[in-house]
Amino acid sequence: MKRFTFKSLLQSSGWNDNVTVVVDENGRISELLENTDDKGEIIQGYAIPGFQNAHSHAFQYAMAGRAEQHQNPDDSDDFWGWRETMYQLALSITPEDLYSIAKDLYSEMLRNGYTQVAEFHYVHHQPDGRPYPNLAEMGEALLKASRDTGIKITLIPIFYQKGGFGKAPNDRQRRFISENVEDYRKLLDATIEVAEKYPLANVAIGIHSMRGVDPQDIVKVAKEFPQDLPFHIHIAEQLKEIEDSIAFLGKRPVEWMLENVAMNHRFHLVHASHLTEKETEGIAKSGANVVLCPSTEGNLGDGIFPLINFQKLGGKWSIGTDSHIGLNPMEELRILDYGQRLISHKRNIMIGNGFNDSGRYAIHQATLAGRKAMNNFEETYFKVGADFDACVIAAEHPTLANEDKSNLASRIVYSSDSSMVKCVFVRGRLMVVV
Repeated sequence: MKRFTFKSLLQSSGWNDNVTVVVDENGRISELLENTDDKGEIIQGYAIPGFQNAHSHAFQYAMAGRAEQHQNPDDSDDFWGWRETMYQLALSITPEDLYSIAKDLYSEMLRNGYTQVAEFHYVHHQPDGRPYPNLAEMGEALLKASRDTGIKITLIPIFYQKGGFGKAPNDRQRRFISENVEDYRKLLDATIEVAEKYPLANVAIGIHSMRGVDPQDIVKVAKEFPQDLPFHIHIAEQLKEIEDSIAFLGKRPVEWMLENVAMNHRFHLVHASHLTEKETEGIAKSGANVVLCPSTEGNLGDGIFPLINFQKLGGKWSIGTDSHIGLNPMEELRILDYGQRLISHKRNIMIGNGFNDSGRYAIHQATLAGRKAMNNFEETYFKVGADFDACVIAAEHPTLANEDKSNLASRIVYSSDSSMVKCVFVRGRLMVVV
């Protein structure tokens, strides 16, 4: 047994001072004690739930900043131009490269307070497009990086089949492609099998996008594949994607999904930048979650998700770092909030679910919906029997010194940076000490 005592620990009900967390040999919380004499290791910090990074493309960490040179200022550049740079990188990396990139990335995620990552993984095959003998070769490189850094991982092998609505894949996508549902099933099964060797890993189901998989195959995967796994999909990220969907299906992407797939709490719609009011309401009513990646969405010029209306309808959202142009969860939350403030000219955006404190509300949403993205439905932040995963903020930092508890969560979310992360715990193991 190990004991760690914090200046204060955040639960959904508020801050609890001088809490001692007793952790068993498996990294699970065996006791939560207040004002006990047997304090164990005393940590001058504020413990909040470890952040869940609900959307990651690890290999893209290697291209952060590489798509920012624009030869002609009069030419437009957008997501589709950025994608060509991404293809070049995807065609060049080996399993060893991917392990190295992911190891560096996951170390930085831990340093910033993330304790689990949902890896939306679609670089599956050899550079010539042929499958590796081990179908999950590239995925296992990510699992090894998770193991060796100590971050938890939900590996999502992605079904990627098309080059656009009704179009064959282009040659630059050859490492991504599963030609049909059965090929994807084999890939998923291989991933599940290999993930069983890694204690910090589990697996989810993923469709690249509406444009990337035949619509009827999306329905088939949603209906026939395991119903106890999270289901992730990029959707409605780009205006061109909306236009192409209308031309091909006669429906907008989210509109089509709502009419053809029985979405519920296990569905995680990534980006969903461009929605009608009806689509926004439909997602919220279905119980599906939205995964927002504000730094990447801003970098790519995607658009701004209709968060205000979604929240009013009880919608649930989490955060991810996607292409990893940014890695600070506090920054993701701030960009998300400030974007809404700029278009609404209001400041009371991050409120709801019984919270009128923006910082506490942001942490609450990102924690609970983020956990669901990883197939964890626990709503108590820290609970006896659960793994002890925590991000600890330095209490002695001048920004937080003598801060009143009523403002503390918002001070952390709106005024902190990664230098204020004192340490991080994953499954009871002290991973990062700054």
